[in-house]
Amino acid sequence: MTTIDLPLLPLGKGRDLDSERGVECPGDLPAASDPDLVARALAAKEALGERLFVLGHHYQRDEVIQFADVTGDSFKLAREAAARPAAEFIVFCGVHFMAESADILTADTQKVVLPDLAAGCSMADMARLGQVEDAWDALAEAGIQDAVVPITYMNSSADIKAFCGRNGGAVCTSSNAEVALEWAFAQKPEVEGGAKVFFFPDQHLGRNTAVLQMGYSLEDCVVWNPHLPNGGLTVQQLRDAKMILWRGHCSVHGRFRPEVIDELRAAHPGLNVIVHPECTHEVVTKADLVGSTEFIIKTIEAAAPGTTWAIGTELNLVKRLADAHPDKNIVFLDRNVCYCSTMNRIDLPHLVWALENLVAGNVVNQISVDPATEEWAQVALQRMLDLPGRTAKD
Repeated sequence: MTTIDLPLLPLGKGRDLDSERGVECPGDLPAASDPDLVARALAAKEALGERLFVLGHHYQRDEVIQFADVTGDSFKLAREAAARPAAEFIVFCGVHFMAESADILTADTQKVVLPDLAAGCSMADMARLGQVEDAWDALAEAGIQDAVVPITYMNSSADIKAFCGRNGGAVCTSSNAEVALEWAFAQKPEVEGGAKVFFFPDQHLGRNTAVLQMGYSLEDCVVWNPHLPNGGLTVQQLRDAKMILWRGHCSVHGRFRPEVIDELRAAHPGLNVIVHPECTHEVVTKADLVGSTEFIIKTIEAAAPGTTWAIGTELNLVKRLADAHPDKNIVFLDRNVCYCSTMNRIDLPHLVWALENLVAGNVVNQISVDPATEEWAQVALQRMLDLPGRTAKD
């Protein structure tokens, strides 16, 4: 399959509505300066009543998260939506792949709405289906495809999840990545030298899990670059590897640097550093604790008063944790302000716009996964759910 790249447009000149989802909203978007936005959101929620269920990801703005019926990580939220069959409308304050997962797991009668379709995920967008299928063909040409099990992180598009479903693979979250990899390596007992895992789209979660939790070496991991012929790898490198990592990363977690940890430790004696496994290997190895967003939240909640913490994850959540725990000294593991720019596209004007349209009988920005993609994505998700000791957190 030939990969078609997205158009590159000069800054401020031109638009491509196929790639820039959500550039235009039908109707009038409320002004951010409207002093009645909170009252309008409350009124719309009241008018919709039990027909509405609002999900808020941990990385959302405070102005949005206050209207969430449930907060959490992406897979937890999708399952919460599936557990509310009476809710006709699921408004997902998160990003596109999260809303897709909610649509896959909810009933056909439920409609999933993303307040701003431009709320994507840069990591998920780093692995497009055409690129992955090209790579899969290259693994066949290298003579190793039969030994490879594809595993995709939850932070991926529905069609990538479906690819894994069709090809004997599964989905994982940041909390069950080790269990998912153990499962994958056990899927090819007949293969000489054992199975290999093709892991996407986040190279850091794959590497950190394989090396720090499972005992593989850095040399066992190679990185597939979709923009280079044969991923930038030789056939021998592919044959020798245990983990073939997609060249993708989180634009937020990839910003954290090991030298900042050193600086903060010097400035704050007794500092505890806790980071998300999407951070680079160099950062993770310098941290005291590594875990999912839910793990970070629970750790801070259980921490002793007076302790000092540097947290390496999205800033909205870090600020919320600092406000909720004034008895602890909580600092951000970066020198600069670093919000998730795509997650922050969901703002109060877009939420009010979406809710008021639902009140008026207009379903806007509905996320709908086609039946074939949904079928195979469900296969990959179910394989994850069937994993021993699995958890439903990111």
